[in-house]
Amino acid sequence: MKILSSICVFCGSSFGADPIFQEKAESLGKLLAEEKITLVYGGSHLGLMGVIADAVMKYGGNVNGVITTLLHEKGISHKNLTDLKVMENMNDRKAMMINMSDAFIAMPGGYGTLDEITEVLSLNQLSIIDKPCGLLNIKDFFNDYIKQLDHTVKEKLLRPEHRNMLVVDSEERGLLEKMRGYVRVDIGKWY
Repeated sequence: MKILSSICVFCGSSFGADPIFQEKAESLGKLLAEEKITLVYGGSHLGLMGVIADAVMKYGGNVNGVITTLLHEKGISHKNLTDLKVMENMNDRKAMMINMSDAFIAMPGGYGTLDEITEVLSLNQLSIIDKPCGLLNIKDFFNDYIKQLDHTVKEKLLRPEHRNMLVVDSEERGLLEKMRGYVRVDIGKWY
C-alpha cells in the first residue's frame, strides 16, 4: 500500500457547467482533510481550484498552493492557504507541485489540467518519478481522454502497461484506494 501524505489535484479555474463538479471538489477536499492528506494545487481562489482548497481547510486539512508570479500579480492567489509558493514561470510551478506531491488526481478542467496530468503520466512512464496518477471521472468527463489513450495503445504508440498506470474512478474514495494500491510499471518505454 502506497502511503499518500500529499496529493496534487489538477482541476479547472472555472466551475464548469454542472454543479456536480463543485460538489465533488468539496467532497474530495473533505476526504483529503479527513485522511490527513495535504492538498497541493495551483494556488488560485477561482473555480474548482478554490472550491477544493476551501473544502480542505474547512475540514481542518492543510493546503499548499503553487502559483506563478504573473498569476499572483493578477490577484488570483488564494489568501488563506497553509502555504503559498510563488514561482517564476509555469515550468517551475509544475516542477514544484510534482516535487511536493506523493500522487496526482485530475478533476474536470481545461488545457492546464490535461497538460499537467499528461506530464506526470509521461514522467512515470520514463521512470523519472514513481507516483500514482488518477482521474476523478465525474459524469464521464474524461471518457474521451481515456478513449484516446486506448486508441494510442491500439496504434502501438503506447504500451498497455503504461496505459494502465492511470487509475480511474467516478468516486473519490474509490479512486484514493486504487491509488494506494498503485504498483510501478518498470518495463521501459519502447516496444
